[in-house]
Formats: sequence, structure tokens, C-alpha cells
Amino acid sequence: MDFFYVFIKAIASIIVLFLFTKAMGRKQLSQLSLYDYVVGITIGSVAADISIDLESHFWYGVIVMAVYTIVSILISHFTAKSIKFRRFATGVPIIIIEDGKIIEDNVEKSKLDINDLLQEARTNGYFDISEIEFAIMEANGKISFLPKSKYAPLTPSDAKIKVDYKGLCSNLIIDGRIMSNNLKVIKKDDKWLLTRLKKEGYENPKDLLLVTCDAKEKLTIYKKGENSLKSGCFE
Repeated sequence: MDFFYVFIKAIASIIVLFLFTKAMGRKQLSQLSLYDYVVGITIGSVAADISIDLESHFWYGVIVMAVYTIVSILISHFTAKSIKFRRFATGVPIIIIEDGKIIEDNVEKSKLDINDLLQEARTNGYFDISEIEFAIMEANGKISFLPKSKYAPLTPSDAKIKVDYKGLCSNLIIDGRIMSNNLKVIKKDDKWLLTRLKKEGYENPKDLLLVTCDAKEKLTIYKKGENSLKSGCFE
């Protein structure tokens, strides 16, 4: 009986946790502020606790999770509306390298040491710190690097090379299922797709793992059970 009770509470807590997480938004882990991170850990801990503690009241735990969620939503609202509150709640970027020079006071303020800074630079592809023009510690703890102009990667614009527009690829078939809504976005229909597939030698969409289409209507086809792909382009 206790096992069944714990199972039901676990399922219920997962559902509640999912709903509250959805309510707080879709921030990636790297975008979370310190408060968001703490709230996430706390809500997860409460959800686990009410699942396995037979003596705890389930709805008390839900209320605690709801309070944390509401406060998190309110903080997100106020940080979006007020720059002053945003600076207080989430912090501000800190320049730790400027004009190629390390600013020691800001490095200490960021709770870094030189080894941490060098490691972050290497992780971002800078093994020679003298190649860096600016390094900024963002509010989420990540460091952004701007290389000196002479060390910056060459772009087609710099070389005055004309490049074609690529756009986004649309997923037209996933796991053998035709994505009709995606076809509508690119102003095509199922009939068009099936005709294109037949020209490529595929009769049944269910045999295909993935089919994508780029801005030039070039199909890239992945067949189930194969590690290779086939591409084709028809005007």
C-alpha cells in the first residue's frame, strides 16, 4: 500500500513540477540567474521530498512549490520592466580584459583567478591571451571574448565574396511521419513531397527516418536502417 501511495505521489509531483517549470519559462541553464538556479534546485528538492515522505502532506509541498514559482515569475516580470531592479536581481556584465589588458580588480570582483580566466580563454579557442581585445563576464557567469581585429576570423564580407542565402531547413518527415504543418510553412503539400520522393526512388515515407528541405528546395533524405544519406535537387 505504501509503495502504491509513493508511486501516485511521485507521478503527481512530476506533473506539478512540469507545470510550474513551464510557467517559469524556457530559459536554458546557461541563461539562468543565480536566483533562478536556486529556485530550480529548491522546487526539485521539495518535489522529491513530498514524493517519498509518507507523513508529509502533499498539498503543503505543492503550496511551497507554487510560492517559489510565483515569486520567480514576479522577479522575471520586474526585471523585464525595471533596469534598476534587473541590475540588482541579475547583476551586470563585468569587463575583465579591456584593450588587451587584464583588469585585476574586476577579475577579483568576478570571483575568478588568472588560471580560471586562462582556462575560459582556451575553451573559447584563445591560447594566446594577447589576441583578445575584450573579455566580459556576463551576468549568467559566462565569459564573452572579442578578438583583436587582426586575429578575428575572416568573413565572406571581409573578402568581398558573394554568398547565397541558406535560410532554415524544414523537417518534412520525422520517423516516417509527414509533417504537414511544416509543409504548409514552405507553401507545399503532401502531394508535392510524395512526388519529390518518388523521383528520388522512395515510394513509402514510412521507410524514411528524416527528410529535410532547405530554402532552395533541396531535399536531404535519411533512410531508416542506414547510416548514409541521399541528397537531390529539382527545380
